[in-house]
Formats: sequence, structure tokens, C-alpha cells
Amino acid sequence: MEAYAVIETGGKQYRVQKDDVLSVELLADAKVGQQIELGRVLAFNDGSGLKIGAPEVAGVKVAAEVVEEYRAAKVVAFKKKRRKGYHRKVGHRQSLNKVKIASIA
Repeated sequence: MEAYAVIETGGKQYRVQKDDVLSVELLADAKVGQQIELGRVLAFNDGSGLKIGAPEVAGVKVAAEVVEEYRAAKVVAFKKKRRKGYHRKVGHRQSLNKVKIASIA
């Protein structure tokens, strides 16, 4: 069994293994091709048993490479009150980073 970790970044939790590719919320200081260290490691399993942090697992680092920076599809919020002439349309596109997990150490 390959080692895995549960990390938190951008307010969300992800279960990652080496060579996984995932989309995370935009990391402000990350450039495409750059090696980064991802957020907090909440749990870690290297085959000898699950280690759960309180709140983080000490000594475990998750390194990743930024593959791409892109924006998600537009989400439209539309409000309307019937017969009152009231309507509001607001759009939002989340900025995301696609990262590839390089190592869990």
C-alpha cells in the first residue's frame, strides 16, 4: 500500500498520494513549474498505521509542483422577486491551481 496523507488547503481537505493531480484554490505565491509545500497535514498513513494529528501531524511534509493556473466555470447567482421588478444577476469564477503531488515525507 502506498503512503497517503490528508491535507488542508484553501479551507478544504484532500486525501493525496504521490503523483496525484488535483485542483486547489489559488495559492497566491505559487508560479507554474514551482515546487511548493502544501498546507496542513491532518493525517498520514505510511502502511504501518494511520497517524492522526492534533491538529497537525508533526514532521510530515507534502511537496507538490504547480502544473497550471486556471479559472473554473462561471457560477451564476440569480435573485428575483415576482411582480416587483426586482432581479439581480451576479457571476463568479474561482481561480484555481492544478498541482501534482511530488512527495510525502
